[in-house]
Amino acid sequence: MKLSLQTDFALRVLIYAAFRDERINISDVANFFDISKAHVAKVVNLLSRHGYIRSIRGVGGGVELAKPPEDITIGEIINCVEGQAHMLDCMSMSNVCVIEQFCNLKNVLFEAEQIQNDYLTTKTIADVLPGNRQMKSIINIESP
Repeated sequence: MKLSLQTDFALRVLIYAAFRDERINISDVANFFDISKAHVAKVVNLLSRHGYIRSIRGVGGGVELAKPPEDITIGEIINCVEGQAHMLDCMSMSNVCVIEQFCNLKNVLFEAEQIQNDYLTTKTIADVLPGNRQMKSIINIESP
């Protein structure tokens, strides 16, 4: 599986928001990861539509997690952004290969995808948060 940049950015936004545990703004995320504000805004919009991020407008506004990081799995974010993508075209379409009707590769790859999906739905944003000391030094947050 190769994930798109949009999925990468979505996961980064969620990790950043979970670590900060407060309202953040798109500019801060874009500057921190050195990515375009437009890309961050696009994934924030997607994550907001799917209920992972809450947007607050006005003075003191920004974005924040709509769910605890323990309740957001890596697998569901990948499926949210990527959709149900398969390793090969023959897994979701017919008549793409001459041996399709008797090929066993499709079954092996379906099983591999299922194992991968099952694993990724057991891992949450909380599970992948960086250590406090390292992240605070990068974000320039005062240690307690």
